[in-house]
This record gives sequence, C-alpha cells and structure tokens, in this order.
Amino acid sequence: MTELLTRARLNRALLARQHLLERRPGPALDVVDRLVGMQAQNAWSPYVGLWSRVEGFAPDHLAAAFWDRSVTRIAVMRGTIHLVTAADALVLPRLLAPLYAKDLRVNASHAAALRTIDLAELTAAARALVEAEPRVTTELGRLLADRWPDVATSTLAYAARGTLPLVQVPPRGVWGRSGATTWTTATAWLGPELTAAAPDLGDPAVHAAQQERLVLRYLAAFGPASVADLQTWSGLTGLREVVDRLDLVRYRAEPSPGAVRERELLDVPEGPLPDAEVPAPVRFLADYDNVLLSHADRTRIIAPEHRRRLASPNGVFPATFLLDGRVAGTWEMPRDRRARDRVTLTVRPFGALTAAQRDEVRAEAEGLAALMADEAAERPVVVVEPD
Repeated sequence: MTELLTRARLNRALLARQHLLERRPGPALDVVDRLVGMQAQNAWSPYVGLWSRVEGFAPDHLAAAFWDRSVTRIAVMRGTIHLVTAADALVLPRLLAPLYAKDLRVNASHAAALRTIDLAELTAAARALVEAEPRVTTELGRLLADRWPDVATSTLAYAARGTLPLVQVPPRGVWGRSGATTWTTATAWLGPELTAAAPDLGDPAVHAAQQERLVLRYLAAFGPASVADLQTWSGLTGLREVVDRLDLVRYRAEPSPGAVRERELLDVPEGPLPDAEVPAPVRFLADYDNVLLSHADRTRIIAPEHRRRLASPNGVFPATFLLDGRVAGTWEMPRDRRARDRVTLTVRPFGALTAAQRDEVRAEAEGLAALMADEAAERPVVVVEPD
C-alpha cells in the first residue's frame, strides 16, 4: 500500500521546496527558475517573495535582471502576471495557450465582440504594432480601433494580450521605479539569439516533452500534489494524460475535513519530505504568493476557517505571514515612496500570539520593513491584537 502523508508532512515538504524553511544562498534568479516563476500582480510582490526565500537578497539583485532581460513579467499560469526567467517567457505562454484561447471564447466582457472579428488578423496587427515599439495598453487598443472601430478599445487590447506572449517592459517592475504598463512580444524583447535557442513547440514530440517537464517542475516546487492541484496551479485541464506518461512516486493524502475519499498524490523521485516536526520559522509572503494559490486542496498551509478570512469581494488576495508553517494573519505597509519620514508595517494575526511568537513575528517584520521602506527614517512595526 502506498504511504499516507499527513497534512503536517505535506506542509513541511511544501515549505522546504519553496525555500521557506531555510533561506537559500543566491542567486535569486535560480529561485525564480526553480519555482517556475513568481506571482507578480503587483510590481513589488516578487521582491518580498525573494527576500523571504533568498539569503542576503537585496532589491537591486532583481532590478538589474529586468534591465539585462534575464527576467520579465508576463501572463502565464492561470492567466496571471508572473515574474519568469527569459527562457520561461519563451516557453510557458505557448504551453498555456489553451487557457488564454478558452478565456477569449467565454469572457463575459469581451467574448461576444471578439466573435465579430478575425482573431488571427487582430493578432498579426497587434504584433506589428508592439514590435515596432512597445505600447501602453490604451495606445494599443486605440491603434487597433483604427481597423476595428466598432469594437471597444479595451476589448481589442485584451484580445492582443490573449493571443500574443506580451511582456511588460521596464521600468515597470523595477524596484523604486514606476511606469505605465507597456507591452511588446517576448520574442522582440528577448532577441533572436535566445528565441532561436527555445524549444520548437510546433513539433508535437517537443511540445509533449515540454508538458512533461512542466509537470515535473511543478511537483519539484509544490509537491507532492494531485492532478487537481496541478491543474489549479496552471489553469489547464486534461493533464492526467501527461501525468500518466511519467514515472512518478505515488502517495495517499490524509483526508481533508469533509472529504469522502482519499486523494492520490504524485511526486518526483527523491523529492524532499522533511519530518512534520521540523521547526518552521515565521515568514512573510507577498499578496498572491503562489505557495498559497497552487493547490486545489490548500489545507496543508491554510486552515479552512482562515481561507474564508482571506477572501474578498473583488478577488484581492492579501499579503500574509506564516507561523509554524501556516497562514496566521495578514500584513500591510503603505507603498507611497513619498512618505519618507515614518512608514508603519501593520501585522494582523488571526489569533492570540504567545510572547515568544510575538517576538519572532516582530523580528521578521522589522527586516521586512527595512526592505519595503528603506528610505524612511522610522519604520515601526505594529502587531495588532486580534478581535
């Protein structure tokens, strides 16, 4: 009979693979690659994620990589913006293309209008525009409207983002800088040499091999996990066929509260499985951190009652902190860089903390405050008493 893994054991496995049990030495780009990118809905988010995972991380380590084009921001898993390596920017969008194609067919705001135009023609027109020079979203939509005047400019720009692998060019995403979201294609931004070295996903055998590689990378970073977990992380469906082609280790999962059947978990050979008793330090996570969004069953890291507290009407997922490896509250800090005298980091635990826990949370929060508001003269940390 296959081994049963408890939620506590799965928690420590996830933290170990995410470098949240112990910060690892740099370079930071190795972590970006190992984690198959980092969620980057907000420009600052991956900086916090890397600070919590990489020993001695400083923002300029990542900022420089934007300028030399080693990393970029692009929509990939779940159709959301991620920070990825240059190599992944040339592969992941093509592997995930079915996700974007489906969205364009069913999106309530845009699908009806898009059925009136030739998407291939729009894609070609948008490619020519953004490769001539990077374009902000509004400009791209306005220029496309010259050819399709009866379609909303926002819909035209949305279709371009759904049919082309569009990267956001700097200074967007660079620490301490600001700028409008400006797009060009991954191939134009990263250049012909790197593009030519990318796998030929038009070859069915190469495409299948890259699908298998994606599954293995996910399990190495988030496993052991189920097929449903894999599909939640990627946004794709029909991945059982890919999984069945692979020689994977199989486990049983401790049933979640209310579950009616055991779940099969898959893993890469020799994937780390620390003991459930291994200490887990306090770690602060950015909003939308993938460690919290990449499983259908998130009970290994979020208690069901706390998951409800993280939900919001507009779908915003707050910045959180981990205590003993699980989400224990949220935090916030103003990002107005004009506030240079005093910027407060506020921590809101879900439950009462012991004196030792409060000290550990405060110590880690003070390091985060130094990262987030390095220009401020004062960076107090306030740990709010729970209701």
